Amino acid sequence: MNWHDDAVSSHETVPEAASGVALLDAVRQDLATIRLPLALPGADQMRQELRKAVAQLDDYILPRYRSLDAPLLAVVGGSTGAGKSTLVNALVGHPVTRAGAIRPTTRQPILLHHPGDGAWFEGQRVLPALGRIRGTYTGSQPLTPADPVPHSGPVTSLVLVADAAVPPGIALVDAPDVDSISENNRQLAGQLLAAADLWVFVTTANRYADAVPWRLLLDAASRDIMVAVVLDRVPPAAEAEISADLQAMLSREGLGAARMFVVPELSLDAAGMLPAAAVEPLRVWLGKLAGNAAGRAEIARRTVNGTLVALAHRVEAAERALSEQQHAADVLVADARNAYDDAVARILEATRDGALLRGEVLARWQDFVGTGEFFRAMEQNIGRFRDRVGAFFRGEPEPAVRVETAIETGLQAVIVDQAAKAAEHTDQRWRSDPAGRQLLGTDDPSGASEGFADAVAAEIRAWQGSLMELIRTEGQGKRTQARWLSFGINGLGAALMIVVFSMTAGLTGLEIGVAGGTAVVGQRLLEAVFGEDAVRRLARTAREDLHLRCQSLLAAECRRFLTRLDVDGGVQPLAIAGRAAALRRLAATA
Repeated sequence: MNWHDDAVSSHETVPEAASGVALLDAVRQDLATIRLPLALPGADQMRQELRKAVAQLDDYILPRYRSLDAPLLAVVGGSTGAGKSTLVNALVGHPVTRAGAIRPTTRQPILLHHPGDGAWFEGQRVLPALGRIRGTYTGSQPLTPADPVPHSGPVTSLVLVADAAVPPGIALVDAPDVDSISENNRQLAGQLLAAADLWVFVTTANRYADAVPWRLLLDAASRDIMVAVVLDRVPPAAEAEISADLQAMLSREGLGAARMFVVPELSLDAAGMLPAAAVEPLRVWLGKLAGNAAGRAEIARRTVNGTLVALAHRVEAAERALSEQQHAADVLVADARNAYDDAVARILEATRDGALLRGEVLARWQDFVGTGEFFRAMEQNIGRFRDRVGAFFRGEPEPAVRVETAIETGLQAVIVDQAAKAAEHTDQRWRSDPAGRQLLGTDDPSGASEGFADAVAAEIRAWQGSLMELIRTEGQGKRTQARWLSFGINGLGAALMIVVFSMTAGLTGLEIGVAGGTAVVGQRLLEAVFGEDAVRRLARTAREDLHLRCQSLLAAECRRFLTRLDVDGGVQPLAIAGRAAALRRLAATA
């Protein structure tokens, strides 16, 4: 009876499998979409793990999950010079793969299968990223003779060889060395091993403890993959001791159930072949696996389930990586925003504590309100001041404009200075973090941006214009003072600005008396025109407007940093966590 006749049903015929395939497709899409843009510790390794997970889904998990009854794929792998190709040649009874001393040896992977199983491998069902080359054994030499000079590029194809010596139901892949001097070879070996249903691990009496193959063996243990260990070139006198030591190592690492086959140290014949008897136990074991359809399906199911659990671990690690990326981005965002929020607070403090009433602003305001005679007039008779204020403004409009200009200059200097300090602080904080350092690169954003000073000046003038509009709006209902407003709008605006900046906590010595006195002048003037409650309301509105404009200016500066933070991970961490849980459930029920 043909082995296909008693094969178990494919997953393709099981309704429940449709949801499993849909889940695996969704997991693949998510893993391929994930982005880890920030240079965090472990991010490079995680990106490699994601690529490997996507490749394994394509190469093995999805095709095997759909078809448990497909032939088993047995990958023969191991260290450099362990004798893998020689072993494969011995299993089929004639030389079909390259074996020699040139390093790297096996480059072009060869998949040996029974002629009746060709349809399983000729398409892209497994290892779809590798093209197919149909090879034919002529009986005169190995299919792919050794290259005199190793190629440097990656291998992109798989040589398919139909050979009646291979039992139906199983295929053998001669993989490159797992510790090859060629990085491309090492990557290809890892890809092939990840696509295996079972791994025939070949090592030697003097290299069975090497670290590199053991890392792959431990990966096999994590996937619960069936492993057969071939201990090659064993001196007869040392067989018992070496076998016991290797078996103990396998048991300690969770591979105690691995079958072990010993190939003694033997001379090869003229064709480079081992005696058939040397590999007969392994050939019989593989034949029994191939001949039992239910057993093959069980091996495939066991490997798939173990691979799903390992994939769930990778997905959980991806979720942690995404969360770490988001947390790192949040820290960088907070560093930048806090620096600029603090800058806004310092600017507003400078507008409240009287600091802006020093220097040029104070001098221009004094020019505007006049000498001590002006103060005495106010103190003696506020009514007389109220009667005279209109003429005062009609006759001297230019000094009020000079006050506005002085305030613009002083306030601009404060805002630009604080923006530069915020940029410097943010730059320092980001460069102390690996992710921030990568984002900044060789750029130097530690000062205010080009054109910021002009933007600040324009915003201050806009704020001053809004104050004039406030005064104009407030004066609309005061018909007796319409004439004052029509002639003295700039003066009243200047007075309102002085009131906004009138708190004197930051002044010392004579400045307190001088600036404080001049603020009183402005406040008395406004109260005489609008009333005390209106002046408080106007000053509060003006401060709030200035606050919002400062926030807007510095938020734009902060965006110079934040726009570098493209931390869209492609997938939400919670969604990835859900995928991992679903994979575990699928592994438990498959």
